[in-house]
Amino acid sequence: MAVVDLVMPKLGESIMEATVLKWLKQPGDTVAMDETVLEIATDKVDSEVPSTTAGVIEEILFKENDVVPIGTVIARIKTNSEDTVSAPPVTSTPPQTAQQENEVEEVTAQPQQTEARTPQHNGESVNRFYSPLVLNIAAREGISMVELEKIPGSGKEGRVTKKDILQYVSDGKPAHSQSTQKDSQSVMAVPEQHYTSSKPATADRELTTYKGNVEIIEMDRMRKLIAEHMVRSKHTSPHVTSFTEADVTNLVMWRNRVKKNFEKREGTKITFTPLFIEAIVRCIKKFPLINCSLDGDSIIVKKDINMGMATALPSGNLIVPVIKNADQLNLVGLAKQVNGLADAARNGKLKADDTTGGTFTLTNVGTFGSLMGTPIINQPQVAILAVGAIKKKPVVIETPAGDSIAIRHMMYLSMSYDHRIVDGSLGATFLTAVAKELENFDEEREI
Repeated sequence: MAVVDLVMPKLGESIMEATVLKWLKQPGDTVAMDETVLEIATDKVDSEVPSTTAGVIEEILFKENDVVPIGTVIARIKTNSEDTVSAPPVTSTPPQTAQQENEVEEVTAQPQQTEARTPQHNGESVNRFYSPLVLNIAAREGISMVELEKIPGSGKEGRVTKKDILQYVSDGKPAHSQSTQKDSQSVMAVPEQHYTSSKPATADRELTTYKGNVEIIEMDRMRKLIAEHMVRSKHTSPHVTSFTEADVTNLVMWRNRVKKNFEKREGTKITFTPLFIEAIVRCIKKFPLINCSLDGDSIIVKKDINMGMATALPSGNLIVPVIKNADQLNLVGLAKQVNGLADAARNGKLKADDTTGGTFTLTNVGTFGSLMGTPIINQPQVAILAVGAIKKKPVVIETPAGDSIAIRHMMYLSMSYDHRIVDGSLGATFLTAVAKELENFDEEREI
């Protein structure tokens, strides 16, 4: 008999830990190769962990709702082999700055990050890292960043662990003060169900009374992440939004003409999303600074164009799957990627890698009937473009015989961008270029 270690798998760039949601197997249960053993969740997507071997579950090392670092042994499986196998730990390089956090998305741009660097104090850079779990405990307990830096760490390279900070709290940290609570706002938090706080979860609610006929609904895990990511993005990037309007009549008429033949020939529907993505990709090639991120004082221009697309979930939440190397796909390839990722998102089949690595995000607020929107940037990206509902409107058009009024299919476009990197001239020029690409769509184009 041999024992094989089942480890928490690497789930994408910058993901350093995952939460155990549900064990599908228990000690003594038989498991086949690639059979799902447990369900886990990260700040990007829920996922399943399959068995790496066939055998019998001998030991489970973590309980449900525990937060487990990537590469940690989570269970042991007894096999019929004679060799004992220990899977090597998965190593991952922590992000260097708060701006290097990933997307996810979900929604009209939600910043993602699994570790955060402490901010600067008194002009000095602090090189200590804190996990989201530790940062969240600090925020809940009113521990300022100054206090946090003084807590001795027992983790690797002196990092503060969950045990360290909870011990600090139980030993009697300094009482809350107004200044301490204000300082603690600089701590980046993650969902509170990732740890057990010394403060009762219902304490705040018990002190709050609501007048009138009300219903109190607890936010689910994804909604808490969305809320956190929205606030963090606003704190990180000075948002500016530009607007323009595009005559997309040619594009609409072309799609109406070819959509039946397209689906019959390619086995997938042609929606407006791949057409929008195609136009955006062309413009990114003309204005590469739109496709970048900020690392301290360095602008990181991304050579790969990975398009995120906000997708609605049955729960009402949104997530942002990513089309990798969108510039290398033709329209058919884009359509299949868009439909495949959207279906996977709605059916809960997205993999962790499907929501990472985005360099620019598109959100279609027109799907819900909105004419336009002011989307929030998906960190660490620097821009996000929203397209509104396509409406028929009377428009003045120029003809060789003079101006005339015609009924055209019109659509508003809006783009929010990080004003630290993208100036108004670049943002407006890029947005106008996308609108022109859509307006100049070739109605005679072959599929």
